[in-house]
Amino acid sequence: MSEATTAGAKAPGPGRPLTASLRRPRTHLWLAGALLLLALPFYLDRFWLQAGLFAMAAAIGAIGLNLLTGSTGQLSMGHAFFLAVGAYGYCVLAGESSTQNGHALSGLGLPTWLAAVLAVLLAGAAGGLFSPIAGRLRGAYLGIATLALIFIGQHVLFNAGSLTGGFNGRPVPPLSLFGFTFDDTEVVVAAVPFQSFEKLWYPALLALAAGAYFARGVLRGRPGRALNAVRDHRIAAGVMGVPVARYRAGVFVLSSMYAGLAGVLLALVFQRTVPEYFGMVLSLEYLAMIVIGGLGSVAGAVVGAAFVSLLPQVLTHYSDSLPLVSAPGTGGVAPGEASRYLYGAAVVAVVLFLPGGLTRPKKPGENR
Repeated sequence: MSEATTAGAKAPGPGRPLTASLRRPRTHLWLAGALLLLALPFYLDRFWLQAGLFAMAAAIGAIGLNLLTGSTGQLSMGHAFFLAVGAYGYCVLAGESSTQNGHALSGLGLPTWLAAVLAVLLAGAAGGLFSPIAGRLRGAYLGIATLALIFIGQHVLFNAGSLTGGFNGRPVPPLSLFGFTFDDTEVVVAAVPFQSFEKLWYPALLALAAGAYFARGVLRGRPGRALNAVRDHRIAAGVMGVPVARYRAGVFVLSSMYAGLAGVLLALVFQRTVPEYFGMVLSLEYLAMIVIGGLGSVAGAVVGAAFVSLLPQVLTHYSDSLPLVSAPGTGGVAPGEASRYLYGAAVVAVVLFLPGGLTRPKKPGENR
């Protein structure tokens, strides 16, 4: 074979990079996983679809918290507050004014897709109002300051009846996009009846993929390196020219927007917002998600969110066949309580034996 022929055979043609990438086992796994997720609504029943939607909403919120706590080192105990802002912001912006349980509910009646976007921006604006504090405090001091948001939020949610519906909450208007409504009206697709959970599966999956892709881009680019520098050595980062306070404030706003998006999705899945849900326990669960999955890792946030959010669902579904787990009042441990014991033990085990989390993220500076 001549040298020209050999060179021509080895020269990368237009299709070689794509062919080479498709031969990678990791690429095949990603494609198989994507196809599996797209096909699940055709095979899973309503319970598991709801559990999957909860996991996707939790993953979006956990990615935002991991940007703040895992990548920047800023402890936040108020993540549930921003989820509540997103959930109730959507209800107020999209809902109509009405009367329910003695409360005159206020609503602007905006198109639901616009209300969802504005609710995310509203959560970001709430984070922006708090960002001057977040830019100047760090560690336990910021954690204590954000903890105050939980108490303020709970007081507002329980007492602002015209906006939140009080203790009983308020109904959530179904999402409507391009004339298609994501409600329980049955639509048959490939001989499979699609209701609200089947319909919501794909926008939720798209939101999770977009959020993960954006966060991954942030972490792999210059902002991610700056955030890691702020986390590892604040003074040295400032000496190198990194505007520490501005980066801390900015990532706090971004984390709040992720939480707002998660809150909107949770509201759409629940179909009714309840103030009690957005309490301190929810914030602790999000901290458990990022510790179990891996601090500073997008994949770790998704894995940890799936573990913490699916565990109580699984225990509830199989409580009849599991030892020591049963319905409340029957002598066993309630599934929700048992799940908290288990992921609490998982946090301790990860801290002791897997400091990098289940996904073992690489060190700063390495390709993620």
